[in-house]
Amino acid sequence: MARNVLESSLLGAGFSIIFQILCRILTFGINAYIVRHVGREVLGIMNVRLLLLESTLLFLSREAINRAALSANAQQGDRCSWAQLINQMWLTVPICAVLCAPCLYIWLNWLSAVDAIYASQYEFACYAVAFSCVLELMAESAVFVAQVFCFVKLKILLNTLHILVRSAIFLWIVTGDRSAAINAFAIAQLSSAVTIVLGQYGFFYFYLKGFKDFVTQQAKKKPVAPKAWQVSLYEHMDDFPFKQLNDFLPGVMFNPNGKHFNRELQTLTLSFVKQGVLKQILTEGEKYVMSVSPVLSFGEQATYDVVNNLGSMAARFIFRPIEDSSYFYFTQTLSRDIKLAKQPQERVRQASSVLNNLLLGVSSIGLIAFTFGQSYSYPVLLLYGGPDFVAGGLPQSLLQWHCLAIYLLAVNGISEGYMFATNTSRDIDKYNYLMAIFSISFLVLSYILTGIFGPVGFIFANCINMLSRILYSTYYIRHQYRPLSLDPLLGLWPGKLFGCTLFLAGIACYWYQSSDLATHLGVGVLAGLACLLSWVLAHRDLVRLAWRYGRRIKIE
Repeated sequence: MARNVLESSLLGAGFSIIFQILCRILTFGINAYIVRHVGREVLGIMNVRLLLLESTLLFLSREAINRAALSANAQQGDRCSWAQLINQMWLTVPICAVLCAPCLYIWLNWLSAVDAIYASQYEFACYAVAFSCVLELMAESAVFVAQVFCFVKLKILLNTLHILVRSAIFLWIVTGDRSAAINAFAIAQLSSAVTIVLGQYGFFYFYLKGFKDFVTQQAKKKPVAPKAWQVSLYEHMDDFPFKQLNDFLPGVMFNPNGKHFNRELQTLTLSFVKQGVLKQILTEGEKYVMSVSPVLSFGEQATYDVVNNLGSMAARFIFRPIEDSSYFYFTQTLSRDIKLAKQPQERVRQASSVLNNLLLGVSSIGLIAFTFGQSYSYPVLLLYGGPDFVAGGLPQSLLQWHCLAIYLLAVNGISEGYMFATNTSRDIDKYNYLMAIFSISFLVLSYILTGIFGPVGFIFANCINMLSRILYSTYYIRHQYRPLSLDPLLGLWPGKLFGCTLFLAGIACYWYQSSDLATHLGVGVLAGLACLLSWVLAHRDLVRLAWRYGRRIKIE
């Protein structure tokens, strides 16, 4: 396979960050419209309760299967056929369908009830969200193939398209009838799922036709010189095993191994299933607590959700794409079942360098967010929601503490992602026990700290949980690289020059926070530029390396 996995991962992370920025801007605009014109309670029902249902179904149905299949394709290609991988990806559909029954029962009968005025819309929306999840997973085999063969731009294009379709349909219905906002949300979810399925299979329908023509043309004695777009799409695809669109369906593709499923892949998947359930609790734990126990009203939940989205903005559109791309890179570069000392040392050194640089980059971003968030939480919330929204001081306090969580999120995403990418099945099973402890502790701490500190207690519990996970994953990384005299964890400290500049910038911004808004923002801009300059000066080699990769990707 001649595709460059590192460059593909970098390109995927870059495009994903751009997509997430655009997506967040659009989402924040829609949320602001709902808060001002529809009501916070409706926003709480949609963004907390219904999106939690979608997140639960999709995560539990496909996360473990997708991660295991990526590892199997990279490390067991001779033992696990593509037919078995496609069959495995299609298991997500019946799994999701089975999960829909208990989840819908819980969402409609066990969780705190919505007001009677929204009850019928809420019931319809629950069924619509569940069906949209099943529908979306029908394209999972195509999504997996696109990821493995580095169709990065396709992923971003279709993600953007489905977000635009969902947003356009929602706004079109709501602007006509504000009282039908929850129904509009449900219809928009169904439409976006249809967009994903048609987009994925539509692309591969035309791609397979073009690929067949390209191969036929190049096989001639005097082939016609291919065009640039044909080279970018079809070159280095000798190992592409699909001949017709039906090959993406289960049981259709020729299977040289005979068996429909691979036993080792199933074992790895089961390990990830245990891990996935616990990770979902940790990721969405505060929403589960809010939904199960009436700690907050839907209006208060909406306020927390808005502030949480603002506070975790960096995690959503910067850290998550980087985490996904780095996980893909590490699974394709390092083997799970072989010690690093016995693997190709050039690959090991490259992986160590990449891990070091990733930790350096995300920890620097997290420190910047923490430093400037203390002084600029109030102006940001004031500009977003208006004076009524920031009244009482709770939104500001939530956002300030979220800035601490941002740093921990940044480090945990990369360190834990690397650990998951290189763990053996046995290591994953061992960690599952710790994840169970983390999950239970997080839920208990959330309940206790929320009773003491209010909604801020959710953030405190999250910070304690992430710090515990960081300590474990960094211990694993240090222990793994110690025999090789390599220490990628050095990237956690961004350097004295940047640290001192950041400290002084934080003091200056805090000193001027009582000044008028223009002066305060001006000081922040100058302090931010000083921090960026100090970081560039402290890490010139990394900047030059990123510039070279950026130019190569642009040229290609």
